Amino acid sequence: MCISEELLRSIGATEHDYSLGDYLFRQDTLPQFYFYIVEGRVKLNRYAEDGKEFIQDIIQEKSGTGESMLVLGKHYPVNAVALSECTALKLPGQRFFTLLKDHPSVLNDIYSRLADRTFEKQTLIHTITSKTAEDRLIEILNQMKESQEKKDRFSLEVGYTRQQLASLSGLSLETTIRIIRKMEKENLIKLDGKKILY
Repeated sequence: MCISEELLRSIGATEHDYSLGDYLFRQDTLPQFYFYIVEGRVKLNRYAEDGKEFIQDIIQEKSGTGESMLVLGKHYPVNAVALSECTALKLPGQRFFTLLKDHPSVLNDIYSRLADRTFEKQTLIHTITSKTAEDRLIEILNQMKESQEKKDRFSLEVGYTRQQLASLSGLSLETTIRIIRKMEKENLIKLDGKKILY
C-alpha cells in the first residue's frame, strides 16, 4: 500500500532532495510531515548508549513513513536517514489528516500497513530475544522474502549490506559475516560477489 504520488502532489506535497546520510527527521523531534519516498532508500534507526546502531526498518522507494507519529502526536522514537541519494515528498501534517478524512480508502490502506508493520516488529523482537544468531538472520531473510512475489530458493536478492543486516538483527558485523559464510556452506544462501541470494 502507498498513497499515490499524484494524489500527494495534488494536495500540496513538496519535493525535497536528500544526500546520503541526510536526516529526513530526527529522534526526539515532533512530527510535522508525512514523507513519501519517490526515489532512494531511507533507514529508520536509533543508537544505543554505547553508540551501537540498531536499524528498525528500511523504507524502500514508493513507500511512506512518519504517519504513525503524526497520528499519535508524539516525538519520533527513531531517526530517518537517507541511505542513498533520495527524493521525498513532504506533506504537512494538517493536510495529511485532511487526506485521510477525504479518502477513507487511504485510511484503510494505512491502517492495514501499520498492522502489518506491527506484526513484523513483534515477530522480529521475539526472534532477536529468543533465538540463536543464525536463527535471527534467517528470520529476517524470511520476512524479506515473504513480501516478495517469488518464493523460490535463491529468488530474493537481499538489498542490504552485511552491516545493515547486522544492525537489523542486533548482531555484530563479525558475527553476521561468519553466519553468512556458514549459510553459504550449508547451501542456504548463494553469494554472487557482494550480493546475497536467499
